[in-house]
Amino acid sequence: MSISLEKGQRISLEKNGSGLDRVCVGVNWGAIEKKGFFGTKKVAVDLDASIGLYTEGKDLADIVYFGQLKSKDGSVVHSGDDRTGDLDGDDGLDNEIVSVELGKVPASVKSIAIVLNSYQGQDFASIPFASVRLYEGTPSRVDNIIANYNIAHEDKFNGSVSMVLGVLYRHNSAWKFRAVGEPTEDKKLEKLFETVAANYL
Repeated sequence: MSISLEKGQRISLEKNGSGLDRVCVGVNWGAIEKKGFFGTKKVAVDLDASIGLYTEGKDLADIVYFGQLKSKDGSVVHSGDDRTGDLDGDDGLDNEIVSVELGKVPASVKSIAIVLNSYQGQDFASIPFASVRLYEGTPSRVDNIIANYNIAHEDKFNGSVSMVLGVLYRHNSAWKFRAVGEPTEDKKLEKLFETVAANYL
């Protein structure tokens, strides 16, 4: 049974007392609904889930995004770009999936941040929902969800086109996950990763 996370909550990535070898982070979001004279229409939303790998000193060691789908060491793999979002509401499937082989992550990497930004600059306040699903194993095992985090809309999302979803991090020898769900004022991915290092690691 999966855990429904709240903002700021932390969980250990383990099963039966042992650390997991691999986890997947699924990111999901909805299409914008626009009401017009002839009814409501859905507008596709092109969001991008990206990953930053950081050292203990909070230096950015590597990134994984739609332009580089695998980390240099091969431990993090991105499923590819989704340019629409869920046009008919949450279908229970992830729009973009990031697979992390925790045992292969270099020892120098202490934190792995998951961020989301709008490629077309669409305001997050108009996007009906965004969520993170964390599960064990490979993308073919989406039924084995460890935790899910539904990001609640708040006034501070108005005008934002980027947000920090969560952070995987080492605690001693174990990996944990922290739900963040905070918007930022950044317009570019490079600046977003700088904000992560300054505020969320």
